[in-house]
Amino acid sequence: MDKEGSRRMVLVLGLMVFWANGDNYVAAPLIVEIAKAFHLDIGTAALTVTSYMLPFGLFTLIFGPVADRYGKARIINLAAFGSAIFCGLGALATDIFSLSAIRAVSGAFGAAILPVTMSLIGDSFGRDPKALQNTLGQVLGMAFLGGAAGTIIGGALAFLGSWRLVYLVYGLTGLIIAVIMQKTIEKQPGTTAQISLKRAYQEAFANADLLKTVSIIFLMGASVFGSFTYAGKFVEDRTGYNILWVGIILTCFGVATIIGGRQAGACRQKLGNRVLLFGALLGSVSWAAMGAWHSPVFISLSLAGFGLGFILIQSSLITTAQQLMPQRRGTVMSLASFNMFVGGGLGTLMNGHILTKWGFAPVFLGAAGLIFLAGVIATRLLNRISPTIASKAS
Repeated sequence: MDKEGSRRMVLVLGLMVFWANGDNYVAAPLIVEIAKAFHLDIGTAALTVTSYMLPFGLFTLIFGPVADRYGKARIINLAAFGSAIFCGLGALATDIFSLSAIRAVSGAFGAAILPVTMSLIGDSFGRDPKALQNTLGQVLGMAFLGGAAGTIIGGALAFLGSWRLVYLVYGLTGLIIAVIMQKTIEKQPGTTAQISLKRAYQEAFANADLLKTVSIIFLMGASVFGSFTYAGKFVEDRTGYNILWVGIILTCFGVATIIGGRQAGACRQKLGNRVLLFGALLGSVSWAAMGAWHSPVFISLSLAGFGLGFILIQSSLITTAQQLMPQRRGTVMSLASFNMFVGGGLGTLMNGHILTKWGFAPVFLGAAGLIFLAGVIATRLLNRISPTIASKAS
């Protein structure tokens, strides 16, 4: 693929993960409006979030091996069309049960988009570790920016119209991106001869270094997703801003991940695995200070520092994981995404109890400790296995 084709592919994939992760997060600010529309309490209306997240987590493990067999671009395109169509159908739901069922199917399709996109990038840029990590970081940054922007977009559309307009706009936008992807990204054959979930994960679990790598990604999920979930409420409480301005401040995290992601590979090439220690120190200090701030400027700086520290560590871990099993990048990314998802879910659950008992400061301090621990362990692991990966590549 020439340079122009690569740039076009990364742009389209970046737009897709931006939209898909936005769809993942956009439901949260709509719960109040959905509860009013269907005359429900908030807890019952939250079923629309749970019904999306459960199949999202399950199907994350399925789509990776399928993509390894039938081709990453084909699976991403199928998932993009399915997710967009069912997202749009949410606007036509007549009650909480039909909306939850539609969101469940949308979540199942959406599970493929980010991990399979990461594995497709690995197939396309895998021969150049610097370009691979830079591209993975850039696209991963787009995903996190999409999640943060989902709060702004969802809140604005709900204010201008209703929660139905949010699902309709996200569905139509996703459909347009899927059509562009269909016409833009070249379909390549799979990298494995047959599909077997059992065999795929047996090979993955037999790779001790891979298991250690994705275990650190679990810690990253607990740190980042487990605390960032509550960042919006923290910003609202400390500043008194409405949901639109809160969302704008939260995008500082996403913008920092994009900027850092674009240079992560170059930084690692220059500094070696010490860049993970730098990321751990920057992320932990930024987030540990978060609970002390009342100024939106300092809150924004903490969000940006946490985002930059996160992407330096996470892009290194994902690059390494793919290099450990290059023929099964889809399976590897499914395992990595699943660990991130489960870590984030458990972190969110634990931090919810911590927040209720002790407030925001312990939530941010705990997450700061986790990202520092993850960075230190990751540095030691990568220092040990990087020479072996480099020798195999050459």
